[in-house]
Amino acid sequence: MNIVVLGAGAWGTALAVSAAGNPLAQHQVTLWARDAEQAAAMQVQAQNRRYLPGVQLPAQLNFSSVRLDPAAELLGTADLVILATPMAALRGLLIELAACRAPVAWLCKGFAADDSHSGGKLAHEMQAQLAPDLLAGALSGPSFAQEVARGQPTALVAASAHAQVRQTLVAALHSPTLRVYANDDIVGVEVGGAVKNVLAIAAGLCDGLNLGFNARAALITRGLAEMTRLGLALGARAETFMGLSGLGDLVLTATGDLSRNRQVGLALAQGQSLQQAVSALGHVAEGVYCARAVLQRAAALNVEMPITQAVGALLDGSIQAAQAVALLMGREPTAEPA
Repeated sequence: MNIVVLGAGAWGTALAVSAAGNPLAQHQVTLWARDAEQAAAMQVQAQNRRYLPGVQLPAQLNFSSVRLDPAAELLGTADLVILATPMAALRGLLIELAACRAPVAWLCKGFAADDSHSGGKLAHEMQAQLAPDLLAGALSGPSFAQEVARGQPTALVAASAHAQVRQTLVAALHSPTLRVYANDDIVGVEVGGAVKNVLAIAAGLCDGLNLGFNARAALITRGLAEMTRLGLALGARAETFMGLSGLGDLVLTATGDLSRNRQVGLALAQGQSLQQAVSALGHVAEGVYCARAVLQRAAALNVEMPITQAVGALLDGSIQAAQAVALLMGREPTAEPA
């Protein structure tokens, strides 16, 4: 299979490494970088020293930085195109790839900012608006790039309304160390992937303030409840949130120290400013950028999301870390489930 990965950040590189090094397949994999110097450096050094240092890139992995054109050789001969860019770059890529004939899947997780009164848009909603003819979907689930690149066991979800996209993703990426499950509930998969980033900031805040394991468990559980409420309001299935892209991704991102969003929460708890916390990462923490969009979408649907609301207020600078905790603990008692 001819696989093209657009975006040479940590996650795009990791997935390209995994696909190219699959011993059970004979995939031709190309990792594309917009920066020609970065592509050349990876070719020479056999490493992505900026985003995935210490990981050896397989000799069979190809590199490119050519201008993107669905009719040109790079994309015109592809069997699968994977978009490995942050959410903020997805809109531009969808416009560039609107005429692409191969199945397309994105890795980014979030709500894109939108000027409409209804709040931010999920990736598949942007695709339906900007590139409606694409056969497209999402690849999501609990995964740290470093572990995927090192061949440590990982399970992901291939989500799409199109069976061809789901089947292509499974055929392309399923390997002895990477298990890929198909799911046609793309709404649920994308809501889980987006909201867990915001909740992971809250979990980092909780741990940074040394509130204890009880508090973290309560936060994760109640966070799953509000994630599910939003998903159901958008048309998702409840069972999706008990799977890899819901509970699985939430637990990993909220508790794993490789989580960028968790690291933001830890930094804020230590008194750092949001700018300091984000600058220290050197990577994108999607929860920072989509919290407001999530809240706007929830408000338009009359969905209550108190943890997300507290995180949003913290990120906006309207409350401090300790006030966020007090805000949550001071809520009126209610019955479970709710």
